Amino acid sequence: MLQRTGVADRRKELGRFLRAMRERVEPARHGISTGTRRRASGLLREEVALLAGISATWYTWLEQGREANPSAQVLNALADVLKLLPVEREHLFKLAKPEWLPEPPGRETPRPIHG
Repeated sequence: MLQRTGVADRRKELGRFLRAMRERVEPARHGISTGTRRRASGLLREEVALLAGISATWYTWLEQGREANPSAQVLNALADVLKLLPVEREHLFKLAKPEWLPEPPGRETPRPIHG
C-alpha cells in the first residue's frame, strides 16, 4: 500500500507541475491570439492538448493526477509545447515515468571503433 501511495503522490505532483508550466507559457509563443476576454493566464488545457497532439480529456486527466500511462513521445510533445528547460523536462519524466529518463542532450554513449 505504501508504494501505491507514492505513485498517487507522484501523479498529483505531475498534475501540479503541468498546470504551473502551462500557466507560464504565453499563448503568443505558439501563435495563439488571445483577445481581450481571456481570463486564463498562459495556455488553456485544450490548447496544450491540441499542440501536443493528444485529446483534451486525456491531458486533463494528467493534470488532475488521474491514473494515466503517457508514452515518452507524449511526454516529449508536452515538454516541447510547454517550452520546458532540460532540467524541467527531466523532472517531467521523473514524475511521469521515472524508469524512462531520457539521455541528456550531448551525452551519447560512445560506440567502440572496430577495425
